[in-house]
Amino acid sequence: MGCFFSRRRKPALGGQPPQAGAGQDAAAGEQKAPQYSWDLRAKIDPKDYTFSGLKDETVGQLPGKVAGQQFVIQDCENCRIYIFDHSATITIDDCVNCQIFLGPIKGSVFFRDCKDCKCIVACQQFRTRDCRKLEVFLCCATQPIIESSTGMKFGCFQYYYPELALQFKDAGLSIFNNTWSNIHDFTPVSGENNWGLLPETAVVQDYVPLPSSEELKAVRVSTDATKSIIPVTRGRRQKNSDESCLVVFFAGDYTTANARKLIDEMTSKGFHLVQTKEVLMKAEDGHRVFQQCASEFVPLLEKGPVVALEFNGDGAVEQCRSTINEVFSGTKVFVSESKASASQDVDNFYNFADMQMGM
Repeated sequence: MGCFFSRRRKPALGGQPPQAGAGQDAAAGEQKAPQYSWDLRAKIDPKDYTFSGLKDETVGQLPGKVAGQQFVIQDCENCRIYIFDHSATITIDDCVNCQIFLGPIKGSVFFRDCKDCKCIVACQQFRTRDCRKLEVFLCCATQPIIESSTGMKFGCFQYYYPELALQFKDAGLSIFNNTWSNIHDFTPVSGENNWGLLPETAVVQDYVPLPSSEELKAVRVSTDATKSIIPVTRGRRQKNSDESCLVVFFAGDYTTANARKLIDEMTSKGFHLVQTKEVLMKAEDGHRVFQQCASEFVPLLEKGPVVALEFNGDGAVEQCRSTINEVFSGTKVFVSESKASASQDVDNFYNFADMQMGM
């Protein structure tokens, strides 16, 4: 036969038995329910992220107040609405004659059954359905889509306030990926054009005025195109010249600053920035784009995404090369070799970039 032994605890000093531990207390009384991390999170009230049924009002959300949540705007009339923060998605339904600013949106913005609205929008995806007469200054990472919509007008996003750059980063958007003028009409009508481009001279503040309330004025907004967080591009407007130049900056600590510096230098001399892109490249992509210069530049692709700029104007290639040599002498930059090769360089790069981004 086997023997069972029970080892008794020694009594505590002074003859008192040991106190029951937490486990013993739980066994003796009611067992405590386990706590999980999601139980400790603040509860989200959808009402805090909704503007609904407003008329003749100015309303908004300050930086840090939306913080990546989804937002809803619906049934508003004659309102000025400002979302000065990044969000997950935004839907705008049944709004009439409203002026709207939407900070960076990580996912999609969807306008439905809206009319006579003027908007400034930055997003990953842009879509409208059953809308009429929307005028939009847009930054969109993918091809904007309109459906069953008429009288749509588009311009390039132009806006600045101090928190905006970080909000773009939090939303996962690049300031160089903006297809604002590459509109896809999902329901075209033969013989009609449901969309067009705003005048190049259009002034953002004439469409969506700066906020007038004391609370929102604290955001320190500027609509000066030279200060815009997004480089202002001509997009698909007709080019002024047959000559374009491709410039590619490789990943590094100052890539964005260098690209912005070159934009300032070239536009101050009268050249036009047509389009920009930030995209990862593989070695085979580099051989196709850089061709005879590939051996010099392909090894740099492992460092991260490149930023590419297209400038247009007579003498663009010569001026780009001259500026690069003067201002960026210590930086590796690809510039089109000559006027003869420049157009092909531009086509090679942007065809590759569009395929990478699914357009």
